[in-house]
Amino acid sequence: MAHFLSFERVRRIGWGRIALVVEASAILAAAAAVIHLMPFRRAIRFGSGGSPDPDHEVEVELLRRIERSVERAAARVPWRTVCLQKGLALQWMLRRRGIDARLHYGIGKDEAGAMCAHVWVSAGQTMLIGREQAPQFRSVATYPS
Repeated sequence: MAHFLSFERVRRIGWGRIALVVEASAILAAAAAVIHLMPFRRAIRFGSGGSPDPDHEVEVELLRRIERSVERAAARVPWRTVCLQKGLALQWMLRRRGIDARLHYGIGKDEAGAMCAHVWVSAGQTMLIGREQAPQFRSVATYPS
């Protein structure tokens, strides 16, 4: 069932939130394409571009708002998203805004003992997408390093 935005719903949600979800959807699509088409060593650096402003005051509410937009977009795109796509998209959106976002790549073992990987993002002392599972993984790389 398609969900259309009525004028009332747009007014209630606000154009700013809608614009962030639209942006996140586009960046998730780009991240999915990069992961699919490029070697992992290049794909993992997708969100690392840009030059963060070292004097940028990081507002936790802004971080959470952008994080929520990526989560909302990920729930609505017509493909299955994973932590890697969401992490790359969030990192790209934050760094584009001058925020020094770091993508952490970790390894661990699942319940059956098989090796698995996980990605999470941090900005300053704030952990974002993937933070719930992050303690179960050992960080082996951070981008940018």
